[in-house]
Amino acid sequence: MEKDKDINPSRSFPIVNITIIFLCSVIWLYEWSLTKNIIYTIQGTMTKFEIFLSQWGLVPAELLEKPYTLITHMFLHGGWGHIIGNMWFLWVFGDNVEDKLGKLRYIVFYILCGLGAALTQTLISFSFGGTDVPMVGASGAISGVLGAYMKMFPNARILALVPIFIFFTLMELPALIFIGIWFFIQIVNGIVTLPFIGYGGVAWYAHIGGFLTGYLLIDFFYKRKAYYY
Repeated sequence: MEKDKDINPSRSFPIVNITIIFLCSVIWLYEWSLTKNIIYTIQGTMTKFEIFLSQWGLVPAELLEKPYTLITHMFLHGGWGHIIGNMWFLWVFGDNVEDKLGKLRYIVFYILCGLGAALTQTLISFSFGGTDVPMVGASGAISGVLGAYMKMFPNARILALVPIFIFFTLMELPALIFIGIWFFIQIVNGIVTLPFIGYGGVAWYAHIGGFLTGYLLIDFFYKRKAYYY
């Protein structure tokens, strides 16, 4: 199921959200420019792209030596599909969350979700393997935005491209159902791929950790107004 857009217009210009998208996109273009540059090392050949990810991505085994990667990994991506998918989800969901939280609180919330995602994936890596595999991507922080969106706008309508047998059709779904299905998929994939976590791939547990962080933290960042009735 592929996300298209939400039918929930924002009341303010999402400058923070757009800035994050811009920064991630510019950094990705720089990363992409490194993919053809080959370096010969004792271990063999590597591209400057791989070296860049190892330096600025979050490597669990090197976290104490490079704590800054808890932040920098959120702005790196591993491929065109990775960056486009992440930025599309952030574009669709992030503006409404920023609108409700305000600029400063949204920045803090976004970073905390990314930290929650990174620490979750790190814990899983130390428990099941893969401590030397770099983690990159805004997925964890964006998963937190999805968690917040589901709690703040459960009845918002999502226009989604839904697979029905071999065909796809556009359907309006409540955010609660759309994001709920998305989260269920993350859990299933996380369980199925756990034995192979040391080989890299999608950081499913970063998605899960980021989502739960956002879902739980949003109550501290956004208080609904109380009414008498």
